[in-house]
Amino acid sequence: MSIDPTLLDDLEWRGLIAHSTDLDALREAFAAGSVRFYVGFDPTAPSLHMGHLVQVLTARRLQQAGHTPYALVGGATGMIGDPKDTGERVMNPAETVQEWVGRLRAQIEPFLSFDGENAATLVNNLDWTSGLSTIDFLRDIGKHFPVNRMLARDTVRRRLESGISYTEFSYVLLQSMDFLELHRQHGVTLQFGGSDQWGNITAGVELIRRTEGSRVHAIATPLMTKADGTKYGKTDGGALWLDPEMLSPYAFHQFWLNAEDEKVGELLRVFTFLPREEIEALEARHAEKPFLREGQRVLADEVTTLVHGADETEQAKAAAAALFGGGELRALSGGTLAAALREAGVVRVPSGELPTVVDLLVESGLAKSKGEARRTITEGGAYLNNERVEDPDARPGADDVLAGGWLVLRRGKKKFAGVEVG
Repeated sequence: MSIDPTLLDDLEWRGLIAHSTDLDALREAFAAGSVRFYVGFDPTAPSLHMGHLVQVLTARRLQQAGHTPYALVGGATGMIGDPKDTGERVMNPAETVQEWVGRLRAQIEPFLSFDGENAATLVNNLDWTSGLSTIDFLRDIGKHFPVNRMLARDTVRRRLESGISYTEFSYVLLQSMDFLELHRQHGVTLQFGGSDQWGNITAGVELIRRTEGSRVHAIATPLMTKADGTKYGKTDGGALWLDPEMLSPYAFHQFWLNAEDEKVGELLRVFTFLPREEIEALEARHAEKPFLREGQRVLADEVTTLVHGADETEQAKAAAAALFGGGELRALSGGTLAAALREAGVVRVPSGELPTVVDLLVESGLAKSKGEARRTITEGGAYLNNERVEDPDARPGADDVLAGGWLVLRRGKKKFAGVEVG
């Protein structure tokens, strides 16, 4: 098995190391052979999201460099949840958590290889916590955690006034025990995760030092933020889910396509496997001619292909082109068309005799009044399924309805809406 000696240099160039215990020691460990490492995911939702994707892709980078991944899905820690700044978490039913464990494992699997000398292993921390008694947990784990240190943790300190339950307060013990168990059972010597987990990660490092006398390693990736410092999301209140049932591949592709110019280079480094030379050349071209949005197009294609596959990426690109008059709408699948139109806004009408285009323009919000809608049509700015509407009294017929029961209205070059028939 070949070990890539440039791994840490590449991770640093990509901006993937925000914190570390000792990079020189880790470099020595990487050079000595395949390092067993782990990264954990709590099933607090039925899907992974953008933040998790950073960790999944980082695990893939380490495995491709010759190291051995253990991907942990927390059937135990997911029942509690890491403390939040905003208040106590709602604890989900055990049945729900275990269902989500399965869904997350299925999402992680395609990114890792389960063959070869450094084959990946999926683990569930419920396996070593479900039979653990409270007395044993307090004697064997709890005694190694000074309360003054636990109180000094940022999230705990911020929650002290509003209140924090013992359940969330003790989460750090459970996550630290994960590192200890994987170290004992499988020889894992490296943990990584997001920088918001750094306190939990280093607590595990310290627990292993106290109980085993062993030196282990930890790194943390930075939190991904927009140019203004706010967190990323599909919308202000929604996450960028990886599950296509929760966020369509079209919407996923559009998210990356709309990336801020200032962030394109960073996102290409973190979320793609393009080589350094190619990314730097792309950044240079993007800096010179940002209006071409070449960086965004490459980013969207690369990440969507990684997560959803090449076919879905091509469908997303075809949908974007067709909706703006650059392709054939009837070539799109009903699912892709529906996803794209729901992103833009949808008006529903019953089947049978359909409203006039004038009425549909008003109902969809593309025109403020019937008078404005009529002027738009007479001036040549209204389109139905990418065909210019010339008659203000035109009414769509059954033959105009696309796959899945849709009509596509467009005003000018950039504004469109969907009409769901039935």
